[in-house]
Amino acid sequence: MTMTPPSLAVVMDPIGDIKYAKDTTLAMLLAAQARGYRLHYLTQGDLSLRDGVAFGRARPLTVHADPAGWFTLGEPADRRLGDFDVILMRKDPPFDMEFIYTTYVLERAELAGALVVNRPQGLRDMNEKVYTAWFPEMCAPTLITRDMDDMAAFAAEHGRVVAKPLDGMGGRSIFVVDQTDKNLRVVFETLTDYGSRFAIVQRYLPEIVTGGDSRVLLVDGEPAPHALARMPSATDNRGNLAAGATGVVRPLNDRDRELAARIGPELARRGMLFVGLDVIGGYVTEINVTSPTGVREIHKQSGTDVAALFIDALDRHLAARRAC
Repeated sequence: MTMTPPSLAVVMDPIGDIKYAKDTTLAMLLAAQARGYRLHYLTQGDLSLRDGVAFGRARPLTVHADPAGWFTLGEPADRRLGDFDVILMRKDPPFDMEFIYTTYVLERAELAGALVVNRPQGLRDMNEKVYTAWFPEMCAPTLITRDMDDMAAFAAEHGRVVAKPLDGMGGRSIFVVDQTDKNLRVVFETLTDYGSRFAIVQRYLPEIVTGGDSRVLLVDGEPAPHALARMPSATDNRGNLAAGATGVVRPLNDRDRELAARIGPELARRGMLFVGLDVIGGYVTEINVTSPTGVREIHKQSGTDVAALFIDALDRHLAARRAC
């Protein structure tokens, strides 16, 4: 008996605007297509919810390993999202109310039978900065507050701190400040909007200068064998590729494996099949669940095909569902 190839719908930012050489979602789609998945493409604007049923205006998608033209789209058609075998939620932050509403639609698709990755409830529950609080022994000293005086006291305790918003990405609005910096109060005022919203302050980890901010990718709870160390430029504190850092791939070390062994199983249990741990000096600073990146750089420098490992995980989950 011939089995129909599985269908996979991706919800992402406009595919024509991605950076071909770096985009992890494209790597996933190429790997899925090579494995026989039938691809479909949607943006947030294509989603709807009617009488409790999740729908999407989906376009058949073909992807190409060609920087001159990496995708072809077919004609759109309204589909019940629950009819897809897999839905990849790969919309980049910001994590705003539109993102929240999208997870509600995708949760209805999940209840109707689709395997949604990452799981919508987890996307809502696991803010990438705040969720480190569930693993405090693995993380740098951290304060999340709206109180600027408490932030100042934390800076005085640790001497030098990193301050950032809870909903940012790509190194945006990240400040490194010393306790004696005359701009310290201004930074806290800016991030908290004068005490009206939460922000995060962490102890500065000087190891970022020599070891970078390493992205350890977890696939279904298990770490990929190589990490992407993002080395800040000489003129910037931020270990983000979007902020000018340089990516250097390295094998995992014992501490990386220890962190993955502690955090990975819980994330897998909660349906988070693809996660990026940001690690500086052996401490986790963020747990990225929305749309972690780094796959293309790791593959290029080490030969480790994390996208293929991810499709392996999808295959396993679909096989387990068919066996039930």
